[in-house]
Amino acid sequence: MFITARTAVRTALLAPLIALGTPAGAGVGDLLVAPTRIILNNGRGTEVILNNIGDEVATYRISVEVKRMKEDGSFEDVPQPDAREATARDMIVYAPRRVVLPPRQPQTIRIAARAPAGLADGEYRVHLLFRAVPPAQPPVATPTDFKGIGFALTPVYGVTIPVIVRLGNLSATAGIANVGKVTVDGRPAVSLELTRAGSRSTFGEVRVLKAGVKEPIAIQRGVAIYTEVGHRSVTVPVSEAFAAQASGPVTVQYVETVDGVSTTLAETSAVLR
Repeated sequence: MFITARTAVRTALLAPLIALGTPAGAGVGDLLVAPTRIILNNGRGTEVILNNIGDEVATYRISVEVKRMKEDGSFEDVPQPDAREATARDMIVYAPRRVVLPPRQPQTIRIAARAPAGLADGEYRVHLLFRAVPPAQPPVATPTDFKGIGFALTPVYGVTIPVIVRLGNLSATAGIANVGKVTVDGRPAVSLELTRAGSRSTFGEVRVLKAGVKEPIAIQRGVAIYTEVGHRSVTVPVSEAFAAQASGPVTVQYVETVDGVSTTLAETSAVLR
């Protein structure tokens, strides 16, 4: 294939969002997805709602991805899953896999897990990617000084949410260590290390409390520790309203909320200097 001066090359850029926040919904571009985190207990199915909040008809493709958490809380793609990750990927079923949504139109995606016979109890996780499919457009000649070749960049937006399958009676414990005060972008923040042990992941919020102050002086929601890591580092910015209180004795909590019931997984006292 030859490229001429009248040919424009269209490049798609994928910008996924790891939605690990509150279950109210995550959005990027003109797509909203709710909930942002799915747990399937012992094969129970559920639904995800997609909503096109844009002003034009949009097409979205749904696919399964395997990702691993790193100790800083970020994720890396796994091009060659191990046996456990491949099992998690293969047991997830969902439909439809491609949707066309008019403006302000929702769509339900049905999701379930079909565990193979004899699969050991434990937690298995994949990520669902909801990716916008850009409409086809004819090549457009673009002025350029580089040998007559034009480049038109079209961003392709996506939302990624974790899908967790839990089989059996699983449990987890957590701990907090190495609490300290740091500065991030000129603002005070609290750094710490969360640890996890057990047969399942944890997911909750980190709260920094100070005696005499009603609200947490710092709070970070949607903090997960998945089963592939035993600990992860977390930095929680101090609320601007409480910057003056960001020193002295504090209490740090890691709190998990399930079905409206909050449980303190870990708590420790520290002195911020």
